[in-house]
Amino acid sequence: MGTSAPTTHDLLAEIDELRTAHHAAILAHNYQRPEIQDLADVVADSLQMARRATELDAPILVICGVHFMAETAAIANPDKRILIPDRTAGCSLAATIQAADVRAWRATHPDGVVVAYVNTAADVKAEADYCCTSGNAVAVVNALPPDVPVLFLPDMYLGNYLRKVTGRPLDVWLGECHVHAGLTREMLQERRVEYPDAEFLVHPECGCVTSAMYYAEAEGDVAASRMRIVSTEQMMRRARVSPARRFVVATETGVLHRLRRDNPAKEFVAAREDAECRYMKQITLEKLRDSLRHLQYEVTVAPDVAARARRAIDRMLAIG
Repeated sequence: MGTSAPTTHDLLAEIDELRTAHHAAILAHNYQRPEIQDLADVVADSLQMARRATELDAPILVICGVHFMAETAAIANPDKRILIPDRTAGCSLAATIQAADVRAWRATHPDGVVVAYVNTAADVKAEADYCCTSGNAVAVVNALPPDVPVLFLPDMYLGNYLRKVTGRPLDVWLGECHVHAGLTREMLQERRVEYPDAEFLVHPECGCVTSAMYYAEAEGDVAASRMRIVSTEQMMRRARVSPARRFVVATETGVLHRLRRDNPAKEFVAAREDAECRYMKQITLEKLRDSLRHLQYEVTVAPDVAARARRAIDRMLAIG
């Protein structure tokens, strides 16, 4: 007679025991499954995950996110052991750019500056001058030396948003996140009609961000003040302080769990119910338990790549 599968309670108890035994910390991205978010020591966007990883007094960090996030933690924490519960958790956006692409741009722009969104592989970060996240991308671009060519990569929606907000000419790489690209102008307009009293929280990676900017700036539009273009961490802060009682959220649906948990008196509606990243959802309680039990799927970055990438990451952490 076979043994029964462990219950959620059993898994949570074992994860806690293993976390304590190994003096490990668990960091989860806002897009992770609710049960992963609920047990994590840190739940945040990629910028705050990177910052907190350097602050935690733990020899082992388990990154519940996608692979580039674990690489970023490994680069910023060379003295810590970095684990990921599923080493196949990738990123459709990060896959759109390779290190060779950056080198090719530099060959024709020898005095240029490269800004890499944190959603990139370590070898791409190593070719960049600065990293950024959606939370500090505007501050990073505004901090660049004037009158030099700039390549922003790899997300074209965030890049075009930065062009408009900063007024700076940018070469923008034509990459996109398959989830955020599906959040379209038409979808945004439909939700505005459906929820006329709602405040809109729109991630700048979304395909609808240009339309969101138009609505936010439209004179005489009574809903203009209710259109916010924000990172996931900025969504958390805005939801807490806004007088609105209902929000339409345009990003990956995992963020809704934390918004609802932290603001039980407010309503949060997904701009698209199917805006779900399958890579972010690959990490389960069982995989997290196994990672801690066997200390498996360690993520390392070659020392020469890490040293070059750390420069760009340190600049990101110092700005904004």
